[in-house]
Amino acid sequence: MDRKLMKGEEKFKTKCVHAGELVDKQYGGATSPIFMSTSYKFTDVEFNQYPRYFNTPNQIGLAKKIASLEGAEAGLIFSSGMSAISNALLSHLKSGDHVIFQNDLYGGTRNFIKKEFPKYGIEFGFTNGILVTDFENEIKANTKGIYIETPSNPTLKIVDLSSISELAKDKNIWTMIDNTFASPVNQNPIKYGIDIVLHSATKYLGGHSDICAGAVLGSKKRIKKIYNLAKNLGGSLSEMSVWLLERSIKTLFLRVQAQNENALKIAEFLDSESWISNVYYPGLNHHPNHNIAVKQMNGFGGMLSFELVPEIDSKKFLLNLNLIKPTMSLAGIESTALSPRLTSHALLTDDERVQQGINSQLIRFSTGIESFDDLKNDLLNTIRIIS
Repeated sequence: MDRKLMKGEEKFKTKCVHAGELVDKQYGGATSPIFMSTSYKFTDVEFNQYPRYFNTPNQIGLAKKIASLEGAEAGLIFSSGMSAISNALLSHLKSGDHVIFQNDLYGGTRNFIKKEFPKYGIEFGFTNGILVTDFENEIKANTKGIYIETPSNPTLKIVDLSSISELAKDKNIWTMIDNTFASPVNQNPIKYGIDIVLHSATKYLGGHSDICAGAVLGSKKRIKKIYNLAKNLGGSLSEMSVWLLERSIKTLFLRVQAQNENALKIAEFLDSESWISNVYYPGLNHHPNHNIAVKQMNGFGGMLSFELVPEIDSKKFLLNLNLIKPTMSLAGIESTALSPRLTSHALLTDDERVQQGINSQLIRFSTGIESFDDLKNDLLNTIRIIS
């Protein structure tokens, strides 16, 4: 896995720092200048610069940077991951269309589908599994696309990107993926034929738990299709947040490398502990989709989840962590943990959570860049306190 990471490492690191950067022509500053204006000089171009049109200097530069990291032709930056997801889906669907969703999805995405699609007359179905046959079984005459999430939130299931892409192309339908858990460092779905890549940029792209943003990447044609809806619905990101996000991505590779290393160590440590019943991490050899992860990922990621044995109160476990923060989000430089049942997937029904393997003992763990020994000791101290 490390050898695979090294192949395009140098070029990727350079892209993180320099792709899409704006040149300070006035003072020659080392960082991109920030343009806070909401009103620009009228010219004879088709669309003049305006924040809601996603075309201010900083918006354009940031979109180019993230598109470069994903190997995409173009991109758009949104005010949240859900804004990116909703605009991407609604721009590619209309009343009477049908779309197939992987059963294992972020709770907010699933809630959006269930609550909003019926209002538009859009049909949808969830797969029974993650094999390509599970998706093929759901295809109808009016199916327009397939939406996946790999690694999945929160049980880290891995979907074979090449197989899904081949199926979709054979059936002349599009594909979308939520690539948030992997980040562009660890996975580039466009390389495997996926049409549209989505990110909650709040997570790894931002990386410091202080920016809320989303991103959509794909071909120029598909991004234009999304743009035509997005300029009407809104959802553009403020210039200050755009600038901060561009700055944060400069260290993306370094941060994610450190998180990858810590996550594997944490997963291996937890896998041998008696107070843990299951560990879900694609970097473990016994993960059911480990071989697929090796094939399509450059690194196994900073996310994992684990189940505490029934004797341990999961809420008490979270509340007694010291260094590790029991907070709502993920992918920051600090390690965090939460109960998906009570937070990220609280809007799902009990049956939906059971289908996805989400129970009261499941803990989602986002690995930061701290010392592994300190993280390990915090986990062990917490168990000693509550046992």
